[in-house]
Amino acid sequence: MSIAKFLFAPTRLRAAGPLVAALVLSLLLPANGLASGGATRVPDASSPPESPEQNAEKHYNQGLEHRDKAWELEKRAEQAQGAEAEKLTKKAQKEYAKAVKSQRNAVTANPRMYQAHSSLGYALRKTGEFDESIEAYDMALKLSPGYTEAIEYRAEAHLALDRLEDAKSAYLVLLRDDPARADELMAAMKKWLARSRSGSSSVSEDEVEAFATWVEERAAVSGHAAMFTADSSARNW
Repeated sequence: MSIAKFLFAPTRLRAAGPLVAALVLSLLLPANGLASGGATRVPDASSPPESPEQNAEKHYNQGLEHRDKAWELEKRAEQAQGAEAEKLTKKAQKEYAKAVKSQRNAVTANPRMYQAHSSLGYALRKTGEFDESIEAYDMALKLSPGYTEAIEYRAEAHLALDRLEDAKSAYLVLLRDDPARADELMAAMKKWLARSRSGSSSVSEDEVEAFATWVEERAAVSGHAAMFTADSSARNW
């Protein structure tokens, strides 16, 4: 006989005695009032809570993922035309906005994570928030003064605000400490010149041409330095 039939046979349940009846009821009723499928999950006491550093790293990596998605969308936008290009650009901007949010969470969790401050500056720069971008880069460099990535990207933010002297100073530092980053900034300077000569700058024409002369001179000097380094390496080899 099944337990259910035994339970609903009153004469048999009474005859079995109170102890047996209690045992049968305990088998049929949910323990501690938790219905099947509705039990609350008990935290695993063996798993330690997430540290602020781990939390920051998680948000930082999420921010980089959004940045990478934005890069891919921008590449596709460059190859597209018209409405499709505009659509892809808007999607890229949304990814940059998500990157901003993730990196803000990262620096809130770990204010000393200079990489997150720098990546926050990058995402803010890409969304057009240049002043906030520079503040984020400043914080990254306060925490890690030799972080050349932040020096280069902050210089690009200065260029966006037509702060030419700040960009020039950054270039000289990079030329000494990180020539590859200096080359990136030189390319950004040349793009700025192309835009400014087309009239999309608040800088006077004389200032633009003076900056163009400086850029050409620096490019020539750095090119000669690179050639000298290559020749020296070949002789040493």
